[in-house]
Amino acid sequence: MMKPKTKLEILVDVRPTRIESVRIHAFFDEALEILTEKGYGVISLAENAQLRIQQEKDSYISRNGNWTREGILYIPNENPRLVRDSPILFSEVEAVLAHKNGNEFYPTKNQIEKSLADSIDFPAESIEIPTDRFDSDALTVFAFGGEQQARDYGEFLRNAGINKMPVSVVCRNRVNKQSQPFVMQMWFRNLNNISELDCSYRDLRGAHRLRGAKVSF
Repeated sequence: MMKPKTKLEILVDVRPTRIESVRIHAFFDEALEILTEKGYGVISLAENAQLRIQQEKDSYISRNGNWTREGILYIPNENPRLVRDSPILFSEVEAVLAHKNGNEFYPTKNQIEKSLADSIDFPAESIEIPTDRFDSDALTVFAFGGEQQARDYGEFLRNAGINKMPVSVVCRNRVNKQSQPFVMQMWFRNLNNISELDCSYRDLRGAHRLRGAKVSF
């Protein structure tokens, strides 16, 4: 028997001039379906960082982490890639089921090729990036939408007392044991966790926050 769908609440908690943002607590596939029905896209790291600056450090969006639209493509015996559009966004049901069963999510060859078209090298080991170098580090420039936006977010973090941003990844041994590439969704941690980019979090089935955004020009 199919389980009845849980009634989920979508919360509009950011209404700035250019970006409206909402959050929803649910399994990733259910949350994504609702966001799409309401006309929201999954928020990007750049939008998320911009809204944290705009809403300030004590706001809900700064004090709480959430999934973003980016993902990490882990490739056996090669460097990972940060991809702008995670393949999980297009196979969310399959990805949630894989995580439910304790497995990795393996995208198709076509999904891999599409995601790599807008991507950048990602660290193979966990690192920390100084916040005063965001505008000169290729990863943070890519992640946060350009040099100026990266500089602004780095300054915001320093004003909040954060001098380094951690980047967490799946350990190399676990990656190299795989026979094919797999994807992890990007979790953008809160300021208490010093804004960590967490790319080792295999729990799409948990009722975690997925944040959506609408951008007007």
